[in-house]
Amino acid sequence: MSKVCVFFGTGYEEIEALAVVDILRRQGIDTQMVSVMDDKTVMGSHQIPVVMDSLAGDVDFDSVDMIVLPGGMAGTKNLEACGALMEQVDSFLASGKAVAAICAAPTILGHRGHLKGKKAICYPGLENELSGAEVVYEAAVRDGNIITGRGMGCAIAFALMIVEYLVDKKAADEMAEKIVYTR
Repeated sequence: MSKVCVFFGTGYEEIEALAVVDILRRQGIDTQMVSVMDDKTVMGSHQIPVVMDSLAGDVDFDSVDMIVLPGGMAGTKNLEACGALMEQVDSFLASGKAVAAICAAPTILGHRGHLKGKKAICYPGLENELSGAEVVYEAAVRDGNIITGRGMGCAIAFALMIVEYLVDKKAADEMAEKIVYTR
């Protein structure tokens, strides 16, 4: 079974992070919420505190199949400021492991040079930070081992694309039907 870690920094976009956690857990995928802060309780961009499963320093990255980076401007800046997480993002992508990012968070991948020649999307107005990417205007897009999503309203499409990547299209379609999501 796949293992996914969703990383939370103070100021994360609640729906983008929690919709992914919810849908992946419904699918039976081992999904851990991980704080990059010094506390297991992380405050979202709309003042919703959520208690994490672990701190970033406690993660055994060798057992993780995918890193998910939710957006929110402040949350994205906190993720990008976490050097240990950025090392893992680089390592995952270099070794063919998967990284998914939504809203402002795909800019991290652009800043780190991971989107050159790849299809990607992010929050409207930040596209110029997707350095070298072929920007596409879809809810979510996958190019190889990178999945990017546009924003909060695209969180379910983004999560379903992760399910499709980790399981298959049939599982994603069945989940969409189960949660009454029309694509």
